[in-house]
Amino acid sequence: MAGAVDLSALKDRPAPPPAAGTDDSSAGLAPIVDVTTANFEAEVLQRSSQVPVIVDLGSARSPQSAALTRQLGQLALEAGGAWVHARVDVDSNPQIAQAFGVKAIPTVIAVAAGQPLADFEGSQPDEQLRKWLEAVEQATAGKLTGPPNAGGDVGEDDPEPEDPRFVAAEEAIDEGDFVAAEAAYQAIIDAEPANAEALAALRQVRFLARVQHVDVDAVERADAAPSDVAAQIEAADVELSQQKPEAAFARLIAGIKKTAGEERTQLRTRLLELFELFDAADPIVVAARRKLASALY
Repeated sequence: MAGAVDLSALKDRPAPPPAAGTDDSSAGLAPIVDVTTANFEAEVLQRSSQVPVIVDLGSARSPQSAALTRQLGQLALEAGGAWVHARVDVDSNPQIAQAFGVKAIPTVIAVAAGQPLADFEGSQPDEQLRKWLEAVEQATAGKLTGPPNAGGDVGEDDPEPEDPRFVAAEEAIDEGDFVAAEAAYQAIIDAEPANAEALAALRQVRFLARVQHVDVDAVERADAAPSDVAAQIEAADVELSQQKPEAAFARLIAGIKKTAGEERTQLRTRLLELFELFDAADPIVVAARRKLASALY
């Protein structure tokens, strides 16, 4: 990335207590951390003075993001603390994406000494990704302080293994088997009705399963037939899948303004379903909810 990036807006936030598996006092650095605006300074800016921090900006809405995150996670475990894989959910933490100027997901940015060093967008073949990481390590060799307790025993505080139920669901998504993925998440919810992660994942999978059957020209068809409610609903799905949530929300709200009865109910129901794919506090969702209220009343 050319030039410095101003990350000061993400500094000086109150840091939460260390998460399980992130204690580096006796066994080096945790190779994988989940980063939010609250712990960004500690886990990215400060940590990058020790080792390179590979910031992985993605979304559960993107199967490509999920695949790259697992790929990086495996490589981070192999690296044994030589660099840290910092996972960022941009839907829940849009400020981080904005601070880096992210334009597409997934985006991966190497941070060293508090500043971006290199980046790329989209998925990468395993060999190419390994070469990129090696280049980052070579570029920072001897310039950072290194992990704490370097050379000490590693393994006493390894990260807790992933929940195999979620792993099975994610593998089904990678294989394009959304029916199996939905069943896997539903089984978790049946056993744990309050499992927020499974509930959110189930909504995402249902959206992915639905949108894969929508024609790519759905937006053009909907624009040519503004009174066709079914076409507007399909087009909104396509726009959201293309990372255009504001366009999707605006389309459905425009339809709600012009319809009544069952057609209005269909449009409103789909809009609320799309809202559920985001954090309720997301500024885009908050703004769209205000516009929905105006359209209804």
